[in-house]
Order: sequence, then C-alpha cells, then structure tokens
Amino acid sequence: MDQYIKRMNERDQRTEWFLNDRFGMFLHWGLYSIHGKNEWYPSDNKVSTKEYQTYFEEFNPVRFNAKEWAKMAKAAGMKYAVLTTKHHDGFCLFDSEFTDFKVTNTPFKRDIIKEFVEAFRAEGLKVGLYYSLLDWHHEEYPAYGDMYHPSRDDEAFKNKNRDFNKYLTYMHNQVEELMTKYGKIDIMWFDFSYKDHLGDDWKGRELISMIRKYQPHIILNGRLEGSGESYGSIMTDEPQEFAGDFACPEMIIPPQGLTTKSGRQIPWEACFTLNNNWGYSPNDKMYKNSSQLIRKLVECTSKNGNMLLNLSPTAKGDFPEIQVKILQEIAEWMKKSSESIYNCKKADLPKPEWGRYTQNGKKLYAHILDESIGAICLPGLKGKVKKARVLSDGSEVVAISPWVAKEFPDDLFINYGLPEWMSFTFEPTPDRVIELELI
Repeated sequence: MDQYIKRMNERDQRTEWFLNDRFGMFLHWGLYSIHGKNEWYPSDNKVSTKEYQTYFEEFNPVRFNAKEWAKMAKAAGMKYAVLTTKHHDGFCLFDSEFTDFKVTNTPFKRDIIKEFVEAFRAEGLKVGLYYSLLDWHHEEYPAYGDMYHPSRDDEAFKNKNRDFNKYLTYMHNQVEELMTKYGKIDIMWFDFSYKDHLGDDWKGRELISMIRKYQPHIILNGRLEGSGESYGSIMTDEPQEFAGDFACPEMIIPPQGLTTKSGRQIPWEACFTLNNNWGYSPNDKMYKNSSQLIRKLVECTSKNGNMLLNLSPTAKGDFPEIQVKILQEIAEWMKKSSESIYNCKKADLPKPEWGRYTQNGKKLYAHILDESIGAICLPGLKGKVKKARVLSDGSEVVAISPWVAKEFPDDLFINYGLPEWMSFTFEPTPDRVIELELI
C-alpha cells in the first residue's frame, strides 16, 4: 500500500499548479481541417491511405500565427494549452525524423509544434502536447480486425503480417522527440486505450519512465490505461504506474467530482468542444454560447476540476469568427471574475439552490446563477461572514436579517441595497459573483 500512497502524493505535488490554473485551451488541428468532416472521418467511412493522401499534398495553413493564438488564449483567461501533435490518422504537426507523413513535407513546410510551444511559452502559458496512440497510417499498426482502423474489414489486409512491436518502437521514438526537441513541456495528453491496447500493451511503464527522465515535472493524463468511457485505476486508491496524473472526462462533468472510495481527491479535467466536433467542421453550427461555457467552468471549479475548451482551426490556420467571438465574451467575464476560478476549489458547504460556491482560503465566492425573489439566502453562514462585495467592481453587498426570515436563524441573507425585500437586479451576465470574506 505504501507504494500507492507515495504515487498519489507525488501526483498531488505535480498537479498542484494544474488545479490552481483551472482553465485551458484544447486545439484539434490537422489534415481533417481540410475535409471538414471531423477527425474520425477516415475510420467512419473506411477511407484508404491512398485516398487520404490528397489532403496531405495540399495542407498549407498560410494564415497560421502561433503568437496570435497565444494572445487570444491568454486574453480569455486560459492558463495552458494542449495541441494535437499527431491524431489517429498519423499525420504529424512536428518535424519527426521517423516518418515522412509530417507537416514539414507538406506545402507549408514549417514545424507547427515548435512555433506553438515558443509562442505560448512567451505569453507565460504552460504548454501541453496531445499524442494519439493510434496510427492509421503506420504500416505496422494493426489494421484488419482492429476496432477502429479504416481497413478493419478490408480482406486485402487479412493475411498481412504486422509487427506491433515495430510500431511501439516508432511511437516511443516519436514521444522521445517531443520530450527532447521543444524544451519544457508541462502536459502530455495521450489518446487513447481500448480493447487489446491497454497500459502494458503500449509498454506504458517504459514509456512513462522515458518521459519522466526528460521531463520529471510533467503531468500526464490517464489514457495510457483509460479511454473516454472509463478512467482506469486512477479512480482507485491503488493506481498503476501508467494511471496518469489526472482523469479526463470527455463531454461530461462528473456529478460529484471525482474521488477514490476512501474519499481522496482525484485530479481531473473535463474537455469540451465548442460545437459538436473536435476538428474543424464548417457545417456544424451547433455552438454552445459563452454563458453556458462560463457556467460549466464554474461548475468544474466547484467540483475540484478543470475545464479544457476545444477550438478547431480552419485549413488556413485561423479560427472561425464565431469561435473567436465566444472566446472574447468569455474573456470579458474572466477579466472581472477570474479570482473566483484561479486557485479555487470546492467549498466546504453544500451546493446552494441559486448557483454554486468556489473557495480560496477565507474567500468564498457565491456564483449567483439564478434570479432571486427577495434577498439571497446563504444557508448556515449567519455570523460567519465579515463582509460581502460584488467581485466585478468591489461594491458593497448588504448583509441583512429580513423580518420575514425569523424562522431561519442560522442563515445569512444578502442584497445589493435597501429595502430588504428587493431582489437582485440582474444585468445581462452569465454569472454574478459575490466575494464573501469569512471570519
């Protein structure tokens, strides 16, 4: 048991910054930005390697500017970013010496990962690299009979012998490149394990040992062992070596956050798309609005989790106008309210009916998500609050004991002003935050 406690303690130390930062940018970009049918298109439609080559030959994102990307992320209040270095199609956005299927062999010719890391680091943001464990392009990756390979049902591949160990050597070599060519890397985001390919099948222990040799501080997600469906042994009090440092629920926020059976907190990060696709999909207009996303960021923080919000660059290397607009709206809220997110965690109080709490030491943040009739009730806080202020402008919020609330002697009520029966006046905002300084 001691080895597991040691493992979890080391995990807590590595993820301390991560759980203070709370908000990050995910970037899915590659050849799939050209066909615009999402990154699973080759698998879903059984597209051959030869057919897919067309996109490789024309990839030329002439409007790509990593510095602009980094400034946009920083303005939105994001503290870190994770970019796809290689997705399931095998195409690499970095100059790998182990493949020709890479960005420097396209008309664009530039090493995108190098520019990304340098630009984001220059803005003071931490950098993360996504790497798919799957590879539909590599000649030794299992094809016929595989769950996801585009050629899984192609009889022409049935009797072709493929040496998975050769693929693993290739994969480990590429990860080693990523760990040694681009300076300090803060996050390694693997995607993903599935039937017949779990943990040790990827030589996960050797892989993590190599990664930590070069980047001992780095944090890893849990998908060397887990998938989007399940998170693996990180959910237990006996995590395996390849369990990772944080769980990564996809398109879902855990109802109660994540803890082990003993009640130990599990670091986690929920990742979300802006519309319904990870990669650029021009026909997908089902966008979440900024108000919804801000509320979800608050929800993640209130449950001791992070939010990783995905953007999908176009084939030209810039972002759709609607994605830029959503990020700008989030930026406006974060300018005034980020103190209620950064360095905050779950409060030592039940969830209030009008919204959520986040907490940083003696600072308790009441996120008022629903309008009130009359003053806002803070259950159990009578005599425990030194002062209350609107976080966005510092204006006083009145703590009162309404004459109609005599039956609730343990509860504190707050209002913007008198008379005491007035309800809060709501401006168009996704979340009004009240900073409560506890005694």
